[in-house]
Amino acid sequence: MPLVTLDKTITFAISVSDRHASAKWYGDMLGFELLYHADDAGWSELNTMTDGVTIGLGEQAKPTPGNAVPVFGIADIDAGRKKLEAAGIRFDGETDVVDGMVATATFYDPDGNALMLAQDLTGQG
Repeated sequence: MPLVTLDKTITFAISVSDRHASAKWYGDMLGFELLYHADDAGWSELNTMTDGVTIGLGEQAKPTPGNAVPVFGIADIDAGRKKLEAAGIRFDGETDVVDGMVATATFYDPDGNALMLAQDLTGQG
């Protein structure tokens, strides 16, 4: 039995230099539908046409090509994080919270691959 129960969503977070241009590219080339641009958070999200799977575009001055981070939805990030930490899972700093939007926490698998938990704080998910 797993330590935490994830919901049925996953977002692949990709670092990009221009979210708006990248969102247009993913729409034009792959048919992904823009869900929203959160300009204050430097984040855009697109629907991939696969149920429960989205692409998140995080804007960075120097993006890291080839570094997509799977972001797993979870109903209670604090409880999930405590269980994983108790099992010796290493997290990268504190849980980040964008009020009214999302809480995220990055952690690592045994090979150092970054993974993330995300709790929806919009009240819509």
